[in-house]
Amino acid sequence: MSKKHPTNDDETEIRFLEAIRRRCPDDDRVWRALAELYTRVGRFEEGFYEDKKLADAFPTEPDVWYNLACSHALLGEIDAAFAALHKAIACGYGNIAWMQEDDDLSALWDDPRFQQLVNHFEA
Repeated sequence: MSKKHPTNDDETEIRFLEAIRRRCPDDDRVWRALAELYTRVGRFEEGFYEDKKLADAFPTEPDVWYNLACSHALLGEIDAAFAALHKAIACGYGNIAWMQEDDDLSALWDDPRFQQLVNHFEA
């Protein structure tokens, strides 16, 4: 995912969600919404922070680990991205077709480990 400049609507939504987070700091629905929004607007470090909190809070949830893998990949942390992706798969993530299309993982696509992962599921 390329870094985008947030629109005024994005900024308004971010401020709104951040205000809710201050009032309800333990509400994982807010963490999820902020993680997605931060990442969508190119605030990858902040998206990573929310994804990491989710992985710590929900260690067996496959989509949480998949999103953490995406955050690592967007930050150029390739080994950590693969570790999180393997954890996502171990927890039950299985949308291999999407992994091959999701631009958030594009930093992994040319790595031989990615093709090994795909081949494992296609076998």
